[in-house]
Amino acid sequence: MRYRERGVTFLGWLIILVPVAMLLYAGMRLVPVYLEYMKIARTLEQLTSESVGDGSDARVLRYSIEKRFDVEDVHVITADDIKITKEGGGYKVQASYEATAPYVSNVYLLVVFDKTVVIK
Repeated sequence: MRYRERGVTFLGWLIILVPVAMLLYAGMRLVPVYLEYMKIARTLEQLTSESVGDGSDARVLRYSIEKRFDVEDVHVITADDIKITKEGGGYKVQASYEATAPYVSNVYLLVVFDKTVVIK
């Protein structure tokens, strides 16, 4: 009787591992982009909790955002890129931006973020 060996060949391992490695590398490149977004989102959320009832205007809000971005070391967006519009009795603060992360050579990963908070 002939017995055939069964198992994954070297070519099979390559077919399995190459896509997994590419996804892991993309994840490693995107982690800093998402960490910076989380800093921006946290800044806007903290702004809503501190600005309740103190009669802040757009200039004061923008100055507070600028100072927080300095402390948090945010460079992908500036306080001037944040849209602050008067809405009802408060303000609508919107951070909408695109971030890119280099992947391989001239290939980049593009991520679009949009965070909006309402300050009453």
